[in-house]
Amino acid sequence: MKKIFFVFTLITIFMTQVQAQNNDLQLIEKTINYYLDGMTTHNASSFEKAFHPNATMKWVEKKYEDVNAIEALSEYVNANDPIKTKTSIMAINIAGDAANAQLELEYDTFSYIDFMHLLKIDGNWKIVSKTYSTKVKSTKE
Repeated sequence: MKKIFFVFTLITIFMTQVQAQNNDLQLIEKTINYYLDGMTTHNASSFEKAFHPNATMKWVEKKYEDVNAIEALSEYVNANDPIKTKTSIMAINIAGDAANAQLELEYDTFSYIDFMHLLKIDGNWKIVSKTYSTKVKSTKE
């Protein structure tokens, strides 16, 4: 009888953890979709839902850049018209209250490959860091 109770307890704990991780996955996808909405519709207010206020955005073009993500992305979308974009979430990894995600935003001539780092802060998933690279499409594609 003790073995049955022990096995039942282990199964219950496992199922609870799986359910919690599935819930976190859905919440992370929701946060990421706020960012993707901001990029595709040029709705700058979506960035405030996706990013922590102190979130950074880093990349290397001609030199290393490190800026506040909300400010830089809002400036970009406010200065440009929306263009056709295909978005995809390539991967999400979760470890407790930390997660990362790889995204692709595909335009006609190039793609952004984004790497997002997220933390669960006061029960809410927020992007705390974004790094990205630009991939130029070859003319043969």
